Amino acid sequence: MIFYSGFSLLNDQTFFDSYCEKSDYTVAGFSYGAIRAAHYASQSTKRIDTLQLFSPAFFQTKSESFKRLQLGGFSKSPQGYLDRFLVSCFAPCEVQEVELDSSGNEDQLRELLYFEWNSALMSSIVFKGIRIEVYLGLEDRVIDVEGAKEFFLPYATVTSIRTGNHFLQECIND
Repeated sequence: MIFYSGFSLLNDQTFFDSYCEKSDYTVAGFSYGAIRAAHYASQSTKRIDTLQLFSPAFFQTKSESFKRLQLGGFSKSPQGYLDRFLVSCFAPCEVQEVELDSSGNEDQLRELLYFEWNSALMSSIVFKGIRIEVYLGLEDRVIDVEGAKEFFLPYATVTSIRTGNHFLQECIND
């Protein structure tokens, strides 16, 4: 299995173990990593049976001011931005320990914020015979979940985790 991690993250695959299809012919990605996984699947000449997209970065419905605010926050304080970002990723659950990738940069953040999922990309993957699975947490406070769901439904099996956050974890509230 090939797995692409989220923005500024390392070894985050363990959060998705219960969903991952552990096969030599599976490509998967989380959030920003979903973009990279989709590009890999569309361009690869190797055998791929399944593309799994966990909480794919979906910001094409967000305003320009939202995107500029994100970039400005990162530019001002990358560590502060990542700390706030992780709180949002885990909300409404408590933040768990994750390994950060210090190579995460403003260009990557810009790429994920401005990336537009489109029918040409998805159709090229489907045309290759690759099964696409999308997993969305309905309590995700990072991406536009409804927009993502609507976009991916024609191309993929979309699994909604009713109380799942960006990491697809479900909090148990007392």
